[in-house]
Amino acid sequence: MISANAVKELREKTGVGMMECKKALVEANGNFEKAIDILRERGLANAQKKSSRIAAEGIVGSYIHGGGRIGVLVEVNIETDFAAKNEDFQLYVKDIAMQIAASKPEYVRKDEVPADVIEKEKAILRTQALNEGKPEKVVDKMVEGRIEKFYKQVCLMDQAYIRNPDISVQEMTNSVIAKIGENISVRRFTRYEMGEGLKKREENFADEVAKQINK
Repeated sequence: MISANAVKELREKTGVGMMECKKALVEANGNFEKAIDILRERGLANAQKKSSRIAAEGIVGSYIHGGGRIGVLVEVNIETDFAAKNEDFQLYVKDIAMQIAASKPEYVRKDEVPADVIEKEKAILRTQALNEGKPEKVVDKMVEGRIEKFYKQVCLMDQAYIRNPDISVQEMTNSVIAKIGENISVRRFTRYEMGEGLKKREENFADEVAKQINK
């Protein structure tokens, strides 16, 4: 049986996602060095190194859903113009746009979440934990755990990937980086939803019935 600590250690050493690390350890029968070799053979262990390289080319992708009720524009960068024309990259951008449409992230990454938003959320989570009767000494630890769940809701790269909820969008991205051989970076996005933020017109039900009768 592969322990959670072994998976965590392999992830910290390689920068590869938890699920891929676990698969590699299972395939290697728990042999740590062999698992690293397996990840390297798949190109996954190098994805983390590629992520530090500058990605200044790319495309602006779009996705329209529900007969025009939801629309997404997303800028995704890659290192070269040649790679921007790669079919795998084009499909990746489309998947990212669909992810944004379906999961409504507010930020691309954790480091984009404003400090005041994090502090406000932590205060709410802390109050919730205390109201649940949790001991004061464990509340702070609970809040840290729950704030990670908050990130998985509002940060695109931390969300569960819609096509495979067992992995995150970042882990899916790492696999595409490994396949193409260039760094990929989601820079920014805008999500539109028909009527969002508008006050819907409300009519008195009796008046509405009266209008129908008088027709």
